[in-house]
Amino acid sequence: MVVSMTGFGRSKADSEQHTVTVEMKSVNHRFSECYIRMPRQLMKLEEKIKKKVSQSVKRGKVDIFITITGEGLVHKNLHIDWKLIQDYYQLVNKVKETFSLDDEVQLSHLLNREEFVLIEELEEENEQLEDLVLNAVDQAAIELRKMREKEGELLKEDFLIHLKQFENKMEDLINHAPEVVNHYRERLRKRILEYNETSFDETRLLTEVAIFADKSDITEELTRLESHIQYFHTTMQDDAPIGRKLDFMIQEMNREVNTIGSKANDSFIATIVVELKSTLEKLREQVQNVE
Repeated sequence: MVVSMTGFGRSKADSEQHTVTVEMKSVNHRFSECYIRMPRQLMKLEEKIKKKVSQSVKRGKVDIFITITGEGLVHKNLHIDWKLIQDYYQLVNKVKETFSLDDEVQLSHLLNREEFVLIEELEEENEQLEDLVLNAVDQAAIELRKMREKEGELLKEDFLIHLKQFENKMEDLINHAPEVVNHYRERLRKRILEYNETSFDETRLLTEVAIFADKSDITEELTRLESHIQYFHTTMQDDAPIGRKLDFMIQEMNREVNTIGSKANDSFIATIVVELKSTLEKLREQVQNVE
């Protein structure tokens, strides 16, 4: 199925102590990448979070934002180096005495120095909070997937419109192709008569026309294009990611159209080729957004 790589998902999970909010947004990317912004205390859950997201997102760049409110996220300990404070205080007094200084030692001189006072944050083991976060991530990933699938349905509708336009132009080519040889035969006949009105070698004319018909024959290219279009339709029904397959198929279709353009010695076909390439470019732009 057609799934877009752009989308947004949000979820919120509550417990008696905490509220977890998870937001995800995804955009186009050649591969699958996941970037997480969350409290440092939850970094150990990074791989579990990525694994959950990968179940819903197979391709694209996903940014995840996790916020937590509540108590008990960390436990703080206060450490005071009394020995270092005492040594520092004695040193200050010694300097004052040596240089006859009158400055007083203030409390702020001691407590504002990180060497003396350290507040240490310790992570709290909280399995309930971790489960709450993972459940919120799971729900946000589901919401993200739903939006990507909804956007994918719109892409599919657009694909079908462009493919129909492409097929209509191919039908014009199929109908016009036989006329190319007939027009060439008449042009060649008139040109020969302009230079030689008395004699006319019909066999030589038929030989030249046959050579032209063989060189300008686009039946094989049209057959392959029909096959590619059918494959495009079939691929859109696959459950697996299809973006790369569709992109490759458009490259193949573009190659066939270029071949038709190089073979064509006809203004009408040249015009159709330009229109076909324009349609393929529109398809290619949209396919870049498919998972």
